Amino acid sequence: MTQRATDILNGRTQRRGLGRILPFVGPAVIASIAYMDPGNFATNIQGGAQFGYALLWVILAANLMAMLIQNLSSKLGIATGRNLPELIHDHYPKPLVWVYWIQAELVAMATDLAEFLGAALAIQLLTGLPLFWGAVITGILTFWLLTLQRRGSRPLELVIGAFVLVIGVAYLVQFILAHPPLASIGRGLVPSFQGVDSVYLAVGIIGATVMPHVIYLHSALTQGRVPAASDAEKLRLNRLNRIDVYGAMGLAGLINMSMLAVAAATFHGKNIPDAGNLETAYRTLTPLLGSAAAVAFAIALLASGLSSSAVGTMAGQVIMQGFVGFSIPLWVRRTVTMLPAFIVIWMGLDPTATLVLSQVVLSFGVPFALIPLLMFTARRDVMGVLVTRPWVNTVGWLFAAIIIGLNIFLLWGTLTGGR
Repeated sequence: MTQRATDILNGRTQRRGLGRILPFVGPAVIASIAYMDPGNFATNIQGGAQFGYALLWVILAANLMAMLIQNLSSKLGIATGRNLPELIHDHYPKPLVWVYWIQAELVAMATDLAEFLGAALAIQLLTGLPLFWGAVITGILTFWLLTLQRRGSRPLELVIGAFVLVIGVAYLVQFILAHPPLASIGRGLVPSFQGVDSVYLAVGIIGATVMPHVIYLHSALTQGRVPAASDAEKLRLNRLNRIDVYGAMGLAGLINMSMLAVAAATFHGKNIPDAGNLETAYRTLTPLLGSAAAVAFAIALLASGLSSSAVGTMAGQVIMQGFVGFSIPLWVRRTVTMLPAFIVIWMGLDPTATLVLSQVVLSFGVPFALIPLLMFTARRDVMGVLVTRPWVNTVGWLFAAIIIGLNIFLLWGTLTGGR
């Protein structure tokens, strides 16, 4: 696959259409899982249940921000052959690098906690097994996923792509069963709010969209994946890479909007308490839409949890290697990052509430990843021919200011219990 991509870049093959694009598809598919993780399930279902279709435009706006930011991250890896943690290590003072590493590790662990619990909960919903045994099965399956890396990047990309397809098909089934009115969907794409609580939930949707761990990871997924020997090849590779980013992030956005639309059609106006809780949503779907919708929901949650948990572990490895030049076997990291989830289960804490709390920790790490990304991609001495254009950089800083500001607002509201 790498040789085929190299031949396309240097003009040794005349492939056209999908044959020309497919060798470059993969990194953004892996990154896109972060935008369809169990945290998105809870937020989107709550938004649809409480406010109907009114916040669809928020998901669309958040997805446009994600497209730009992930494109910058992937371009960084192509231009420099280095990932974001490595560049921070090379350019920042050592004490600051250690601060970056510690916060990034905490963010990666919080991410993995949420994804792992989401998959374990899905197994419990599908099989009736206790949550503990759901977690054990999740651990075994994610161990298997991570072993695929030994065979190169392509096998894992294909498996993660299959999980994305499963999530998409599952929500297509739910969308058909719920048949939300297209006119209502259209009105939901027009910016509006329904009171202060809808503003607060919109903040949660946007503030939790950009995941810091996947910004670090995406730059690592593209660095050296397809060697580009000249500036012309780098420019061509970057254009093909954009197709990967826009396609994967666009599909993630459609799935997220489908989640909210299905929740709006199914739960809104039904006076169902705590519909944002994943267990409540699953159990309520059967009497409202039938068992097929409930099973599709649980399967989508399982695919989301398994794949995003594996991706979170990969991100943790990139973070450790990049910031401090140290690595541990993936199976050791997987074992360590599973422990918080088992502690949560042992303590009997609510999985959905724990998942929401993890988003607060994630919000803390957003500026640490976003600000260096924007600074490095604007430097010609770092990026060379792929340096970000001034207007793109300006838009990037605007998005960063919005996301960071909303995360601060969300963090404050969560810690104080205010609106």
